[in-house]
Amino acid sequence: MTEHQSAAQQSLGGFADKLVSLTDDVLFEDVWKRPDLAPRDRSLITIAALVAGGNTEQLPFHLALGQRNGLTDTEIVEAITHLAFYTGWPRAMSAITTARATLTGGDDTERDGR
Repeated sequence: MTEHQSAAQQSLGGFADKLVSLTDDVLFEDVWKRPDLAPRDRSLITIAALVAGGNTEQLPFHLALGQRNGLTDTEIVEAITHLAFYTGWPRAMSAITTARATLTGGDDTERDGR
């Protein structure tokens, strides 16, 4: 029987063991589980931060996680639309293109997540 690998383990394998460990053990097992923000809120904040930073490569994983945490496709699209006015049109357009591909099933491998 094979052990389930996290998204970080799948992406980085043995190339960056410490980054994988910090991602899995600190970020997802500690920070994401803190009680002061609901996972849904953390997902919305994370998606907004990724859009603002222009980090669309990480968006598919976090869009799928956001859905699992209770965000609807409509809420995700609305958040990106809202962010266009604060983060810039090109970043929002890149993000919405990624969101459309992810949310409409363009790449189901990213939907499996962590």
